[in-house]
Amino acid sequence: MSEAGGGRGFGYSVPQRAPWSLVAATAALCLVSATSVWTAGASPMSREEKQKLGNQVLEMFDHAYGNYMEHAYPADELMPLTCRGRVRGQEPSRGDVDDALGKFSLTLIDSLDTLVVLNKTKEFEDAVRKVLRDVNLDNDVVVSVFETNIRVLGGLLGGHSLAIMLKEKGEYMQWYNDELLQMAKQLGYKLLPAFNTTSGLPYPRINLKFGIRKPEARTGTETDTCTACAGTLILEFAALSRFTGATIFEEYARKALDFLWEKRQRSSNLVGVTINIHTGDWVRKDSGVGAGIDSYYEYLLKAYVLLGDDSFLERFNTHYDAIMRYISQPPLLLDVHIHKPMLNARTWMDALLAFFPGLQVLKGDIRPAIETHEMLYQVIKKHNFLPEAFTTDFRVHWAQHPLRPEFAESTYFLYKATGDPYYLEVGKTLIENLNKYARVPCGFAAMKDVRTGSHEDRMDSFFLAEMFKYLYLLFADKEDVIFDIEDYIFTTEAHLLPLWLSTTNQRISKKNTTSEYTELDDSNFDWTCPNTQILFPNDPLYAQSIREPLKNVVDKSCPRGIIRVEESFRSGAKPPLRARDFMATNPEHLEILKKMGVSLIHLKDGRVQLVQHAIQAASSIDAEDGLRFMQEMIELSSQQQKEQQLPPRAVQIVSHPFFGRVVLTAGPAQFGLDLSKHKETRGFVASSKPYNGCSELTNPEAVMGKIALIQRGQCMFAEKARNIQNAGAIGGIVIDDNEGSSSDTAPLFQMAGDGKDTDDITIPMLFLFSKEGSIILDAIREYEEVEVLLSDKAKDRGKGKKSFVFSLALIFLT
Repeated sequence: MSEAGGGRGFGYSVPQRAPWSLVAATAALCLVSATSVWTAGASPMSREEKQKLGNQVLEMFDHAYGNYMEHAYPADELMPLTCRGRVRGQEPSRGDVDDALGKFSLTLIDSLDTLVVLNKTKEFEDAVRKVLRDVNLDNDVVVSVFETNIRVLGGLLGGHSLAIMLKEKGEYMQWYNDELLQMAKQLGYKLLPAFNTTSGLPYPRINLKFGIRKPEARTGTETDTCTACAGTLILEFAALSRFTGATIFEEYARKALDFLWEKRQRSSNLVGVTINIHTGDWVRKDSGVGAGIDSYYEYLLKAYVLLGDDSFLERFNTHYDAIMRYISQPPLLLDVHIHKPMLNARTWMDALLAFFPGLQVLKGDIRPAIETHEMLYQVIKKHNFLPEAFTTDFRVHWAQHPLRPEFAESTYFLYKATGDPYYLEVGKTLIENLNKYARVPCGFAAMKDVRTGSHEDRMDSFFLAEMFKYLYLLFADKEDVIFDIEDYIFTTEAHLLPLWLSTTNQRISKKNTTSEYTELDDSNFDWTCPNTQILFPNDPLYAQSIREPLKNVVDKSCPRGIIRVEESFRSGAKPPLRARDFMATNPEHLEILKKMGVSLIHLKDGRVQLVQHAIQAASSIDAEDGLRFMQEMIELSSQQQKEQQLPPRAVQIVSHPFFGRVVLTAGPAQFGLDLSKHKETRGFVASSKPYNGCSELTNPEAVMGKIALIQRGQCMFAEKARNIQNAGAIGGIVIDDNEGSSSDTAPLFQMAGDGKDTDDITIPMLFLFSKEGSIILDAIREYEEVEVLLSDKAKDRGKGKKSFVFSLALIFLT
């Protein structure tokens, strides 16, 4: 997925059909029939244990889907901490993340074909009826073209694909008459105005009711879009054309792909992250396989599989060669500059690249897939989940984890290709971590910070569309699925499209544009099915030998292949000025900056801003020196910011019915007990009177021996702390008085002292924004006795698990 959402996937076997016999060459499609191979280090998992884990996935899906339907539907998404639906405009804006929400019951549509994969055919039939009865696609809402395509259009097409399959089987959906397809066609026509650009690249956003560039549309002035946003359309749009016979959809998607191919950087064969939709100029010239580009590469290969057009495979192979030449630094995948691909563009990786090992399986390049997957698994074992971004030495760069499914996807496809039971154990770990750390009474909550284990009030639709689908298929035998999954290809959101579409309504003129731009040397790419003995030698330790050197890589400070820029530094190619030595008042330093094409801008707040223009450098070598200097400066600035900020703390609700499964992100204080150095504080909560805590408490008996709740405002934080401490409180939680504030949208901060000596304050003090604080206040109103744990990191949530499940049963039955 790119930017806010999505994922990816594919089926494996191919029905016999003449137009594209060459696809039989694709390695992963052949591996299904290969003899299963596993390493000596992993014992085969019994049928009983696989079935038990599969049933566990079904129960987890029921918990997530059931709570969405009970507490959120017809809203787009469930907010699992507050047990209500997320409705666009009624919650604080989350920026681009909200572009996926269109008031069209997103989670239900995204989950349609998952219901069938999980053998919930009756629930599927009921869900389809609800979609047809309740969903409106004509809303005055501005949505992402990319997200709406992969989630809603893809969800409708996936639902239609399995509806007609079930109808053909004769038991379910006998009443169905292509209603989902008609909705998909309606939505397709609503998206078409986005393509009204000279380049054929779509606008990034569109108003479902008013389209583009009308005053009431509130969109159409954008100039830029991400490569994945423009290049992840062909599967859904071509399927819509093939299903309906309306060729216009496939034509528009092909035109966008043709333009992106034409605008690739010709010497490196790489594409940038962001492109101008009118001029075709690259706005962001860094290139990788993660956010902003990921599914563009995926759809080139899958378009070949689904549509049988050789030009898509040729383009993919050309890009793949460039990726393996410049971006792949095993086991890492690092962004580079498209014009200078030997220079790394950043020293961290984002979680979305976790899909790439799965794509490499489809390509048939197994060794690097195993390497990168194992590196990612080691990161997960360190942090329980894959952080949204992590550095090349495997420190957390962005601490969130929105329950992304890409790693589960790659795990499934590696198991599908190799039969190695090691990947079943990996999947088991994923299930355990989800239940232990993300499960809450009303569903599964995204991780706000993997370091503290705190939650975010968020459960994206892709969690149901993809995660449970891949995990169930990982443990399912062929007879556990009511249809042949290998007759379908998975879209980037894991929606199922039948492979027979390749021979249906083929009225699109296929022009092989690839040869116009490059002479591809096919000798580097297989066009016949590879010998599985080459992929998997007779040595049963083959895959284990690839993984073993990576077992401890995450705990090492300088992993192999960390960054080429640092290697060049060690070889003597250092910039003439190091970031740590730079002084803005030194005339000599300023002269060196000018030579390197770096200009210095003094800001009104006293800070300085550095900008590099390579064309202004004295020479190309000076420009590279400037680039290295800027990279050093970014790293130095990031490190300084981390040193100035304390990590967030955690407030964990440990009483019935939560039992530690709800964790809230809290800000620390500059005074009082430091929870990072001392044992956590545990106790029941009580509201102070007065609630602002700015005078001697009138209810000391209520807060004695408890953790006092205080409202922000009217006096200093330290004064509040002293007043509750004098009343006998063992800790304090300050709740923001700004209604609706949330750690989702506002940065955490340290509560400051009052300028006096605060050594007399010995209790821990934490700060919660209004939204997080209301979760505790609501719990008090409902359960009266609420116990919390104040700590630097959430503690074991396994305790009380049986009681937790029993309590949930009581809650949902009443």
